[in-house]
Amino acid sequence: MNENVASSLKSADTEDWLDYHVVRPFSYLWAKFFAKLGVHPNAVTVMSMIIGAVSCIFFAHGSFHYEGGHGLLFNIIAILLLIWADVFDCADGQLARLTGKKSRLGRILDGLAGFTWYIPIYAALVYRFYIHHDIEFGWLGIVDTETNTLIGTAVVFVLALVSGICLAGQQRLADYYIQAHLFFLKGEKGSELDNSVKQAEIHKQMGKETSWFERLFQRNYVSYTKLQERRTPCFQTLVTMLNNKYGTADQIPQEIRDDFRRRSLPVLKYNGLMTFNFRSSYLFLFCLLDVPVLAFLFEIIAMSLLQCYVNRRHEKFCRQMVENGL
Repeated sequence: MNENVASSLKSADTEDWLDYHVVRPFSYLWAKFFAKLGVHPNAVTVMSMIIGAVSCIFFAHGSFHYEGGHGLLFNIIAILLLIWADVFDCADGQLARLTGKKSRLGRILDGLAGFTWYIPIYAALVYRFYIHHDIEFGWLGIVDTETNTLIGTAVVFVLALVSGICLAGQQRLADYYIQAHLFFLKGEKGSELDNSVKQAEIHKQMGKETSWFERLFQRNYVSYTKLQERRTPCFQTLVTMLNNKYGTADQIPQEIRDDFRRRSLPVLKYNGLMTFNFRSSYLFLFCLLDVPVLAFLFEIIAMSLLQCYVNRRHEKFCRQMVENGL
């Protein structure tokens, strides 16, 4: 990776191999293009949301088993659109760092981008099951009647809902651990590690001159940060101890920063599996195989176990640092 691309990244520590060597260099070209046109990073985020959401139209179609080559083509288009959305989701942050156009709203929008993709996609997959379910019914020995189809679709709807809740929690935690790592690596200015108390104060100080749209997003962001903090009590204790002892992040001794980075890096490898690349890979696979309902089950079972593992490992080393007195 050349120096220009590397300078547009938060840190090489927080990028997986595919992002670092493929996605980020490509999204950097888009960031440079948008910078020349004077496009704001928030506009790129919105474009990412729209492109990702539009992919649901194509995900609603069965793949080769049900709709032949036509269906396979539609699923490939859906995959390409979602990858395009992810590239723009990467480009917005790189553009913000290149141009210095960072904003609180941009941070909030960036965190919401993935949700705007997956909500319509999951809804489309539920509809897809209603239309195409011969494979699943065949596995379970269910007779394909209208009543069974409605019951099966209702079950899949519940699976999609639970899967979406699991996905939200996983993305929320994955993002938080990335920002926590950057907090110790680069300090407050190099991280977007937000505090719910501070975010609540920002929301309280928003006057009538602030748009209702931004006030609504800020209020939701307060809840978002609270959920992150509730899941990470040992990390919160560690940060509080450091604040009490050193005042600001920039005053934390380098040996403590290095110790946190050493402990955090192995966890980040597993944490990366909760981000887009791995998550999209099994979604794409199951859609191409015409059994997208397995994506919901994989999300609920396998990814939830992964989330618990990452959370426990991160909390464990934070607790050890606290017990060792830093």
